[in-house]
Amino acid sequence: MSAIRLLVLGAVKQHGRAHGYQVRNDLEYWGAHEWSHAKPGSIYHALKQMAKQGLLHAHEVAPSTAGGPPRVEYELTEAGAEEYFALLREALTTYDQKTDVLSAAIGFMVDLPRAEAVELLRRRVRALDAWRAEVTGYYTPEGGPDQLGHIGEIMHFWVHSADAGKEWTLGLIERIEGGAYVFAGEGEAFVGVLGEGEENPYAKP
Repeated sequence: MSAIRLLVLGAVKQHGRAHGYQVRNDLEYWGAHEWSHAKPGSIYHALKQMAKQGLLHAHEVAPSTAGGPPRVEYELTEAGAEEYFALLREALTTYDQKTDVLSAAIGFMVDLPRAEAVELLRRRVRALDAWRAEVTGYYTPEGGPDQLGHIGEIMHFWVHSADAGKEWTLGLIERIEGGAYVFAGEGEAFVGVLGEGEENPYAKP
C-alpha cells in the first residue's frame, strides 16, 4: 500500500472540500514530507489520478488570477470514502506495513469508532505474534544471532521488530481504552488541519 493515497484521501476528508495547496500544506504541517513520499509533485499527481478513478470529485471553483487554469477543489465521492476506510483499516491491522503507511493510519485512526480501532489494533498484535512464531521456527533468540553466522542478525532484527511492534501496539490500545483521544461519534474531534490563510510554520520555503 502507498501512504500517499491514504494521506491525500484523509486530508481531503478532514476539510470536506480542499484544493491541492491545502492538502499539501496539511501534510507538511504533519511532517509527512519528512516521513513519507508526500512531496508536492506526488500530492498533486495523486489528486488528479484519484479524480480520474472516481474517488474524488473535482470542482473548478475560481479562475486563476495569474491567467492560468482555474483552481480545483476536491471532495471525496462515495467510492473515495469506501477506499479511504478500507485503506485505513488495512493499515492498522497489517503487521508488516511500512512505517509511513502505519504513521498515516495513526493520524487518521480517530475517524473510526473507538471500539473498532481497538479491535483492528488487536488483530495487528495477533498478526505480530503469528509472524514471530514463524520467524522463530528458523531461529531461536535464546541461542543468539551468531548461531547462524552474520545472517542470524537478520533473524534477530525480525524478532526484535516483532517484539517492539507488539509492545508499542499494546501501549496504544491501553491508552485508547483508557479514554485517550476523541473518536468518531464521541463529540468534537481534534482539528489537525490549517484554516484557510493560516500560516504553516513547517512549510518549506
